[in-house]
Amino acid sequence: MKSLEELAAIRQRTLEGVNMRHDRHGTRIVVGMATCGIAAGARPVMMKFVEEIKKRNLQDVNVSQTGCIGMCELEPLVEVYMPGQEKVTYVKMTAEKASKVVNDHIVNGQVVSEYTIGNYKK
Repeated sequence: MKSLEELAAIRQRTLEGVNMRHDRHGTRIVVGMATCGIAAGARPVMMKFVEEIKKRNLQDVNVSQTGCIGMCELEPLVEVYMPGQEKVTYVKMTAEKASKVVNDHIVNGQVVSEYTIGNYKK
């Protein structure tokens, strides 16, 4: 850095990046990454979501992580928030299931009901 203006520009770029991650517009995919989720395989699930979103160049989809969602026996858990729709909770997720969720739910608007908590509890 050679000036305060350069420092201010770096600060602005960083703040924009942080704000983008917390954007509540568009679709949000939230992966439970508490100890129980990680132990059950949440890391490869999250990486598959990120990979699929990037591969498909989906612009208004954010993938993030959270702590404990509260149902450890159903980990890895993923919550999908789409504008104007109710939250969908997917349970016992795998990387393969994540690919199907992106294709069917995120891209084509069809909830993959066989992976949801409602279907699992039947």
